[in-house]
Amino acid sequence: MANMTPRGQRVADQIQRELATLIQLEVSDPRVGMVSVTGVDVSRDLAHARVFVTVLNTPSASDEANDALSSPGDLDKLEVEENLKALNQAAGFLRTLLAKRLALRSVPKLQFRYDSSIENGAQLSSLIDSALKADMAQHGDDLPADDNS
Repeated sequence: MANMTPRGQRVADQIQRELATLIQLEVSDPRVGMVSVTGVDVSRDLAHARVFVTVLNTPSASDEANDALSSPGDLDKLEVEENLKALNQAAGFLRTLLAKRLALRSVPKLQFRYDSSIENGAQLSSLIDSALKADMAQHGDDLPADDNS
């Protein structure tokens, strides 16, 4: 989001809200699972929009696949790629629906990208938690007791 104008920011926010609803209600592609729109970057001329999405694990019919989905790995990457491919194929359809909902002369061309910030945040949080546990285990006996007398 480099130097976005106030109008560009308002347009990006509106696109984000509308796309979140449209993807959930209007996209009927079975490859699109639980998708959350985390952000939108709009070019200065409002001709292009990068839409950042996260893909939540969607349960499947087989228990084996569900077990694999719960831990990050190749299946997760495959699921993300399939969701992005389906969303990018539906970009024209979504742009048409956006044109009906937004009061803009021209609606930006949509390009969907994966946003790994939530995944990175969860990983950092688990690292911090494990470091705190290790610190408490190492220095737990050395801490003085609180005297509230």
